[in-house]
Amino acid sequence: MANFSYEVFAAVVEKGSFFHAAQSLNVTPSAVSHSINQLETDLGFALFLRNRSGVELTNDGKTVLPVIQSILNTEEELRQVADNIKGLNSGRIRIGAFSSVCINWLPTILRRFKSEYPQIEVTIFQGDFNQIVAGVREGTIDIGFSSLPIEDNLLVQPLIKDPIYCVAPTDFVPQDGKAVTKKDIGKRRFILQQIDYDRDTKNALDRYNVTPNSINYSIDDQSILSMVESGLGLGILPKLALKKLTGDVHIYPFDKEFARTICLVMNKTQAQAPSTKRMTSEINRFLKETYPDRLFA
Repeated sequence: MANFSYEVFAAVVEKGSFFHAAQSLNVTPSAVSHSINQLETDLGFALFLRNRSGVELTNDGKTVLPVIQSILNTEEELRQVADNIKGLNSGRIRIGAFSSVCINWLPTILRRFKSEYPQIEVTIFQGDFNQIVAGVREGTIDIGFSSLPIEDNLLVQPLIKDPIYCVAPTDFVPQDGKAVTKKDIGKRRFILQQIDYDRDTKNALDRYNVTPNSINYSIDDQSILSMVESGLGLGILPKLALKKLTGDVHIYPFDKEFARTICLVMNKTQAQAPSTKRMTSEINRFLKETYPDRLFA
């Protein structure tokens, strides 16, 4: 960045005196005088003629003025470009999230964020876990909501444990009336989204010996409930996904606790952007208020 003496030089030219230049720079007049003296020493000639009414440029000072001003202008341009890259002045933050986060979390988070930072444009990409992680890795998404595990070399912040439940038609009742066991499942079919089978949901299904040929796939969480309601099988869904879904179904825990870990994912470059840091702070504030007992430390 440019030497501070250049800024002092430009301020003295603009204000016409050391005193007023000092006021504009919020420094002492002696600091301004010292800076100009040092610059004159470095350049090897006088820049100003001092008089009782103030100062005026020497001929040599007039010669270097456009050069110094050009340096300052270039520095300012660099600062603006850097701010745009970091997402500060450009006012942009791109969030990737899966459906239940879009439905249950983002409306409140974005309302708060836009109230505090109205100049920052927020765009949302809704996709599955793999699509979101790929977007973060490629730099098309600044902040992603996903689920562990994530194998890419990205910054990952675990957020909450989201319990997984069994969704059943109304005529299904576990033998103990409380939790679903292996005996309850037997050879029943399960309905889930394709993307869920490779994550925490698979751990639950494997425990109950549910084989791939006993699984039907649906396009979204609401469709799973509709298929379960019609008696086509049992569903398996996390608590957050069930929050705003509707259907004439029963929801039971499994006899062993299962949960997915919802996390934030970012790459190292975009994580440093001021807008990303502000959004991350707002997300953490919301979760701390909403899930004080389930939030990771």
